[in-house]
Amino acid sequence: MKVNGRRRTVAVPDNALLVDVLRDSLALTGTKQGCDGGECGACTVIIDGKPRLACITLAATVDGAAIETIESQSQAGGMSALQKSFHEHLGTQCGFCTPGMVMAAEALLRRVPHPSDEQIREAMAGNLCRCTGYVKVVESVRAVAEKAP
Repeated sequence: MKVNGRRRTVAVPDNALLVDVLRDSLALTGTKQGCDGGECGACTVIIDGKPRLACITLAATVDGAAIETIESQSQAGGMSALQKSFHEHLGTQCGFCTPGMVMAAEALLRRVPHPSDEQIREAMAGNLCRCTGYVKVVESVRAVAEKAP
């Protein structure tokens, strides 16, 4: 598989979950394991351009795929525009769910550069936060979309 632009070969058992391979085998700990059942979105990654939940994706099923984790969002060692927006618009509180939210938002903005608030809410619907409401998350994504060409 190609992870964050780098070809990686990892031998895994048939029942290994992608979240475990990313965190344990590849030391990419930005992908969080929250609910362990595909319900919270904390483990959202982008696989071949689409958001997917790493906690319910068998690693063997992504053989040859291009996988992007939150670590791929770093730009020159700093935060991406989307990450900065989450910080500046208070779209993050404790931060545990933030990597999954950023990845879900990134996938949306690639598909729809200028989404409506309803499209943002729909794209973020699979990402749960226990610390805050979702108004600031929508504002964070909208702020980046408003600056897009």
